[in-house]
Amino acid sequence: MTKNRVVYREFGAPEEDDNDQNIVDLPPQQQNVRIQATRRGRGGKTVTEVTGFQTTPEALAKLTKQLKNQCGAGGTAKEQAIEIQGDCTQKILQFLVGLGYKAKISGK
Repeated sequence: MTKNRVVYREFGAPEEDDNDQNIVDLPPQQQNVRIQATRRGRGGKTVTEVTGFQTTPEALAKLTKQLKNQCGAGGTAKEQAIEIQGDCTQKILQFLVGLGYKAKISGK
């Protein structure tokens, strides 16, 4: 008999912890990062989205903090992407290239 057998669950499917194991932590030189300023779905507020990261959530949170300090703005890390408040595309591009990322500005 299995010990992890769920007999009854009230809310949805069981959560899987295997998601963190599927994420490959690549060095910055092997990551293609895209930077885009957008207002879509944010009530007219401009947000700079940085997508394309292939790293662990802990490393992404650390990089988010560095970018927030560099831009002097708030922000968050969501689903392997970083959102920084305001249009900081040039500052973020210079900072990420300095760290060794292959970064490009898209959407212009």
